Amino acid sequence: MISNIELLARLVIAALLGSVIGFERERLSWAAGLRTHMLVCVGSCLIMLVSAFGFTDVLNQKNVVLDPSRVAAQVVSGIGFLGAGSILLRGEIVRGLTTAASLWSVAGIGLAVGGGMYTASIGATVIILVILAGVKPLERRFISVKQQRGIQLLAEHGSVTIDGVNRTLGTGSVRVKTFIVHQSEDDPEVDEVQIELSRAASNEFAAIFGRLEKMQGVRECRQAK
Repeated sequence: MISNIELLARLVIAALLGSVIGFERERLSWAAGLRTHMLVCVGSCLIMLVSAFGFTDVLNQKNVVLDPSRVAAQVVSGIGFLGAGSILLRGEIVRGLTTAASLWSVAGIGLAVGGGMYTASIGATVIILVILAGVKPLERRFISVKQQRGIQLLAEHGSVTIDGVNRTLGTGSVRVKTFIVHQSEDDPEVDEVQIELSRAASNEFAAIFGRLEKMQGVRECRQAK
């Protein structure tokens, strides 16, 4: 059995490591922010301490055998309900998966601290923080930008609206990031429509292009440069 000072030190370390990751989520105004991540990390650490040292008196009894890993193992599956609560459906876009994963990871950090694996817990905190704060700008620059595609439509005046485009694309399609309509300078009866799609793969874009081309009132459909 470890000392009371060591017990408290592990709980404090868990709170500190959880706050580092929680602060990054709090900065982006997610529902699961600073306090949530700290609580998950401290709670996981406490469960690990109970699992490892809480049954010492029972183990001294004759013919009693316990597996100290069983209680801690339930954290991995039990934290799922909290992660699921951070996942939101906004329109047709699922948000919050990264925050759910960070909660699950923080639970692992708490378990590691509770088990006395300080190097692993601190290393994991640094790695997770780099993934959350450092990889996102790279993802936006090199991945998301390549998946943004534009379409230009020439259509009869008033025939193409954002609601009509969403109905044409259907539920579960990619998100319309930009929708701009302005009257043609050459013909006042014609609208020039600019549509920008986010995260559209090549095969998805081809299907979307075909659907928009067949919309009622569309005279011409071309890919934006």
